[in-house]
Amino acid sequence: MNYRRSSVPAAVLFTVAILALGYAAFGIWTALIFTSGFMGGFLLWMLVHTTVPFAAIRVPFWIAFALFLLHRVEEKVYGFFDRLASITGTPVPEIDSVPVILLILLSVGAWLAVPALVKRGYAFGYYLAWTFFAAMGITELAHFVLPLFEDQPYGYFPGMASVVVLAPCAWWGMYRLSRSSGPTF
Repeated sequence: MNYRRSSVPAAVLFTVAILALGYAAFGIWTALIFTSGFMGGFLLWMLVHTTVPFAAIRVPFWIAFALFLLHRVEEKVYGFFDRLASITGTPVPEIDSVPVILLILLSVGAWLAVPALVKRGYAFGYYLAWTFFAAMGITELAHFVLPLFEDQPYGYFPGMASVVVLAPCAWWGMYRLSRSSGPTF
């Protein structure tokens, strides 16, 4: 338990850093959307004490990560950030801006560290796993809400198609992560 408590300040700082970078890069509305994944992941980590082996979450983690990459391609191809900017009124940041680069390095880089950290039983690794699954399973559902803010009939919003598969995969990961000991397939 003390080991877990010692990771809480790092998890709080990481969460605040991600949300601050999200705000700097995309403005308040997008940062609020990010909050559901990172604050949600933090709260789930605090509430659900788990020490499942990485083998218990390996399959949903890697499938969700691959689907996340596919999702990012769908967003890019169909102009997600342009549509989001038209809703929020915040211009699309340059991909090479410092906040965007740091946001990608911190979030995606940390998520790539999940396998190594969880295999070693680090509490911070479980926190990152929760943020990953919450971001993919909760935050990405915003793709179904965003069309409600446009001045046109409800329809496809860039990224929506891949979320149909990505979100349930992340829910599976959260389920497996929440088990006191999970199956290893």
